[in-house]
Amino acid sequence: MAATLLDGSKIRDQIKAELAEQIRDLKSVGVTPGLAAVLVGEDPASQSYVRSKVKMCESLGLYSQKIDLPRDTTEQQLLDAVDSLNLRDAIDGILIQLPLPSHINAKRVIEAVDPAKDVDGIHPLNVGRLVSATPGLIPCTPAGIIEILVRSEIPIKGARAVVIGRSDIVGKPVAMLLLHHHATVTICHSRTRNLAEVAREADILVAAIGRPAFVTAEFIKPGAVVIDVGINRLTTAEEIRRIYRDPSVPLKTLESKGSLLIGDVQPEDMAEKSSAYTPVPGGVGLLTVAMLMANTVQAARIRRGMRTATRV
Repeated sequence: MAATLLDGSKIRDQIKAELAEQIRDLKSVGVTPGLAAVLVGEDPASQSYVRSKVKMCESLGLYSQKIDLPRDTTEQQLLDAVDSLNLRDAIDGILIQLPLPSHINAKRVIEAVDPAKDVDGIHPLNVGRLVSATPGLIPCTPAGIIEILVRSEIPIKGARAVVIGRSDIVGKPVAMLLLHHHATVTICHSRTRNLAEVAREADILVAAIGRPAFVTAEFIKPGAVVIDVGINRLTTAEEIRRIYRDPSVPLKTLESKGSLLIGDVQPEDMAEKSSAYTPVPGGVGLLTVAMLMANTVQAARIRRGMRTATRV
């Protein structure tokens, strides 16, 4: 039986439609949720990410402001900009686009954001709320993963889940969310002994390790659900031939686009061994921006003492 492709675009569009209705209701009582995106430097990938976020704000009717700062912005100047946004009532969400230049302490900047406006869900106060299962702002990619599972009617309760990756923005929070949904969760990383053997125990396998096609067939239990969080860019034919058993289609993509996006899971193995999986591109990444919008709307409600929208 062929594996089910978990279409991120379909789920994203469902969430966008729900958010559009919520935003219309808020506007009817004089509230327009607002998001400020702060970008330091001219990194092309970061520029692209911020543009996509501003574009979705516009499509949903959210107020958005993009704040471009030069790469030589000092840490104090950035902290001053954050303080200014903290005080602006029209701004409900503050996004600090990472990574920041090396001379800036990213943790200090994140901690300077008002937790009520931390739509990335990575301020220590919001991390604590997540751990204690207290309602709050949840990191966007992990929240998107749960949306995919719940809306695709994939059972989480009682499932054995394995998360490969322990980052503060994906691995740890998605493990905590899965635990709150009553999965039995194991977190693995590069130093886990017998990693493939542990991963093969998973009913739900989340790959968020940041290495192209690192997870191969030996990691996947037949019939498991595989959530591929990785976004890696291949730029040479040699890389593609090394990863794919049949490189013909990927090579055509490389020729036409100059690069190929691939996740942390070998895509042919994932399609063959899983019961359902998220593709790259077209999977988890699409949900990340949608959940940023959801957090902005949620923050607007929380800041004004309004009833919050239902979240999974």
